[in-house]
Amino acid sequence: MIAPYHLEREQKSAQLLDKLNDLTNWHIENCSDYKAMLEKSGALQQASSVEEVPYLPVQLFKLLDLKSISQEEVVKVLTSSGTTGQQVSKIYLDKETSVSQTKTLVEVMKPLLGSKRLPMIILDTKSVLKDRKSFSARGAGILGFSNFGRKHFYALNDDMSLDVKGLQAYLKEFAGQKILLFGFTFMIWQYVYKETIARGLEIDFCDSILIHGGGWKKLKDEAVDALTFNRLLKQQLGIREVHNYYGMVEQVGSIFVECSMGHLHTPSYADVIIRNPITFKPVPYGEQGLIQVLSELPKSYPGHSLLTEDLGTIHGEDDCPCGWKGKYFSVAGRIPKAELRGCSDTFQGGTK
Repeated sequence: MIAPYHLEREQKSAQLLDKLNDLTNWHIENCSDYKAMLEKSGALQQASSVEEVPYLPVQLFKLLDLKSISQEEVVKVLTSSGTTGQQVSKIYLDKETSVSQTKTLVEVMKPLLGSKRLPMIILDTKSVLKDRKSFSARGAGILGFSNFGRKHFYALNDDMSLDVKGLQAYLKEFAGQKILLFGFTFMIWQYVYKETIARGLEIDFCDSILIHGGGWKKLKDEAVDALTFNRLLKQQLGIREVHNYYGMVEQVGSIFVECSMGHLHTPSYADVIIRNPITFKPVPYGEQGLIQVLSELPKSYPGHSLLTEDLGTIHGEDDCPCGWKGKYFSVAGRIPKAELRGCSDTFQGGTK
């Protein structure tokens, strides 16, 4: 059994439910906006199953400053990635939540990366990390995953061009060693993969493992799915092992990573539920719907149960051929904007 993918349904549900109920009570006591929303939607009673734990639409973090700690306790503010002019989510972390998220991320990645720090290439630019107190989703991701590496090298210059000389020197220095690569799906595609083709560069990442996340929207516009992405990266860059992950700044630390079979898995401290976009009732496995994410980590803000804007499907539970326990699922992408507005209005109407 491989922690944190070792608990079967019955044991996991009981443990997680207790922790989620405790968090709901904590946030009711410490976040007046959260309490008011639950009061108006009649959701103040203890949940008797994980499916009954009250959830907030993820969009609320773009509209309200939701936190269950005092301003003095805030050590870090994370912001979601939004296009210019868009409102962004603000997530307030205290020391306890920040530390627990870092520790849990280590546990989640250990089955793939082991406990030894690997030489690490970050397929991004260092300028993302300029402000150490306020992080974008990209910055938070880079900072979180940096814990798994040593001798960090940033492959992109500040102008987003590829640092070819630096990259080749780094690969030469660590030739014969396993290298950890980390980046965001679109950035890797646009600024590493496409750049090497455009410039006729030959770069071989040899014995490396790539961890990437951040959504497929722009790649889907180019008709690139996960299998195509993996195949082309292997062909052009020699990257043999690729693992995508699903996560969001609103529940940072709770990430769902791909197993060897290409399925996203829920670890023991987090879960997903798929809900019908019209009725919001849980749907059977195999049916597509809105993804709800649950986690025992968020204590500094009421983000332990969130309804996302993403569509996904649970394919099974405890029986993935990879050997990991828990639900395994896939993400189809963001819900179309027209439907999203309806969903958002429904929720805000029910919680005001």
